[in-house]
Amino acid sequence: MKLILIYLLIMNLLGFFLMRTDKRKAIRKEYRIPEKILFLSSLLGGSIGTWAGMYVFHHKTKHWYFVWGMPFILLVQVVIGWILYTEGILTPPFN
Repeated sequence: MKLILIYLLIMNLLGFFLMRTDKRKAIRKEYRIPEKILFLSSLLGGSIGTWAGMYVFHHKTKHWYFVWGMPFILLVQVVIGWILYTEGILTPPFN
């Protein structure tokens, strides 16, 4: 379980910094990070970081598929986590 938490921490930091990097690239009119990479980082567990990065850096907040997609991905991940927890597959990390 601790490895899962470390993985999620890394993925969320990655998602957050991908949003920051893409925002900076947008301002400088440089080559951008593809949107599919931003969504992929969210799907792979970085949904909180990506979603937070959207609002901290005011990036992609006018695109409906980001505004609705990132929270939806997070919701699905929370539901899956809850199901795994209630089925006894995941246990609390701090017993």
